[in-house]
Formats: sequence, C-alpha cells, structure tokens
Amino acid sequence: MKLLSSFKKELILATRSFYFYIEIAFALILLSVLLFAVPEHIQMKETRYLYLDLPRQAEDSIIDSLLGEDTDGKIEKVFLEAGGQEYAAELVEKEAETIYLLESEDIVRTLADTQAKVGATVWLDANKELHYKYYLQGYESKRLKNLISVLHNINEDKLEQSFDLQKVRLAATGYSPLNDRENAVAPLLAFNSCLMGMFVMAAYVFLDKREGVIKAYAVTASSVAQYLMSKIFVVLLTAAASSLIVLMPIMGFRISYALILLLLLTASFFSSVAGLMIASFYRDIARAFGTIFFILILMMVPAISYFLPSWNPEWVQLIPSSPLIQGLKDIISAKEDMTYALLASAGFFAAGALLFLATDRRFKKTLNL
Repeated sequence: MKLLSSFKKELILATRSFYFYIEIAFALILLSVLLFAVPEHIQMKETRYLYLDLPRQAEDSIIDSLLGEDTDGKIEKVFLEAGGQEYAAELVEKEAETIYLLESEDIVRTLADTQAKVGATVWLDANKELHYKYYLQGYESKRLKNLISVLHNINEDKLEQSFDLQKVRLAATGYSPLNDRENAVAPLLAFNSCLMGMFVMAAYVFLDKREGVIKAYAVTASSVAQYLMSKIFVVLLTAAASSLIVLMPIMGFRISYALILLLLLTASFFSSVAGLMIASFYRDIARAFGTIFFILILMMVPAISYFLPSWNPEWVQLIPSSPLIQGLKDIISAKEDMTYALLASAGFFAAGALLFLATDRRFKKTLNL
C-alpha cells in the first residue's frame, strides 16, 4: 500500500513537470512523421545524364524506346545549372528513373562530376555496334559495376526472360511482411518508449535533488527501494502510453499488444534503472548530460544497422537496444515463433533487477542510510 501511495504522489508530481509531457509529445511527433512523411512504399528515383552520339535514325530509335516508359509519353525541354552555367536538356521521366538527354559528352561529364550522379555516353563503332561509357562516382559497389557490364553484353529480351524464370523462395516463413512505414516502427518505438525513459528518469531525480526532495527523503520511514520503484512506475506508465499512441494508428489490432507491452515495459524497466544509476553519480543534469548523450548515441547504433543490413558487425548485437529492436520487429511482423521476444523480455527484466539492487545500494550510500 505504501508503494501504491508513493506511486500516486509521484504521478501527480510528474504531471506537474514538463518532463512528463516530453515523451507524450515526442510520441505524437513520431506518429505524425510516420503517417504523413513516411510512405507505405518508398520509391527511390535515380537520376541519369545521357548523351547519344549516334546517327539521327539510331538516336530517334533509342528516344522512342525511352518514351515508351515515360510517365506521360512526352519529352520535356529543361535547363540544368552546374558551375554557374546553364545547359539545355531533354527530360524523360520514368517511374523509378529520371533521364536527362544532353548535347555533348563534356556536359554529361560536367554534370556527373558536379551533381554526383551517373553519366553515360552511347556511340556506334565502325561495325554498327553500340558502345557505352559510364561516369561513376567511385563509391559504387563491384556488384553494380558488374551488372552494368552484363546489361550491355546480353540481349535484353534474354535477360528479362532469365529474370522471369528465376524462382524466389523465402528463407524465413511464418511472419507477415511489413511495408516501409511499418518497418520503421520498431527502432523509433525503441528509442521513444525505452531509451528516452533513461533520460526522463534521470531528469526526475535531478529535479528532486535540486528541490531538496532526496535530502528530505533520507529522514522518512519509507525505504529507498520504494522511492526508486515509484519513480520507475511513472516512467513505465508513460512508456506504455506513448507506445500505444504510436502503435495503434499504424498497426491497428493485427499484433499482440500483450507481448509488445511485455517487451517494452521490461526494456523500459532496464533503461529507467540505468537512468537512476547515472543520476546517482552527478549533482545535476548539466553535468550528467555528456554521459547520457553518449549512451543514447550508442543505443542508436543498432537502429543504423537495422536500416542498413549490409552493415551489421557482431559487436552491434551486444548493445542492449539491438535485441529490443529485433524483438519488436518479430512481434510487429506477427512472427509465429516469439521465443526471441520472450527471451529478450526475460533478459531485460533480469538485467534490470540486478542493476536495481546495485542502484538501491548506491542511493542508500548517497543518502547515508
């Protein structure tokens, strides 16, 4: 009963400070970004600069084939600016590619250099065979360079037929594929609902230190653990509310909210205890900001790996936010096997409990109890 009474008091005090509303406001901002700025299917458009050094008949034939894929079937006259000069160009707008037809190879090279885009020149040799010269930026992968070489050495019809005959088998089954908007939920939710909890928890404690609450608490009959748990419960409640604000409009009722709240609350428990431990070593938030900022940046590294799967070193998986993001993705994907998410929840709870014991001892020492 004492813990419940302490929690009610902490909740009332929290609602009177702006820290309580930071996480809720940030959740609303994330929801707005996901709904209005992140499309369900992201389409990347490539820009190409092309010069056709061909006889008129061959040039017209290539332009006609390009127009067949143009969105409106028309070539638009435009001007491009580079190095303080304007260059006339003809624009072909495809669904996934923008092609500018230019008047000379020098212009293609200039624009490719200044705009950091791919440029190409096409010409005929004495045997009436097409040749291609590409201007790349130097950071392209070997696979892309090999693909460019293959595209111009194999008949396009045969290549398309080969693609159609290829059979694609899913390496993993038992889950629902996510669109680009849903795929962005897991890392954003991990950062807002859990990692922000560490900062908010530390802010609560520093606010108590500034107002003398902790010194007054040293002479009360309540235990330090009760004081810490009441703070943690406030953060857990805020984490649950902010998570539902983001999840429900995006995912609806297609996911298990019991599982996702279990994972989020255990991870929030761990991160909030970490915030308490950090706060015990500093007098105010200004002095602790460097440490908190470093930890937040470190915790964001797995999100980078999440969006760039090709970069996934083993040490990234040791960062606590990595299993959190992966567990959230499993639940959001409605994966049949939830073993990983359950193990991650158990791991966060166990780690948080051990860290809580150490934090309790640290605060007792700080309060001279």
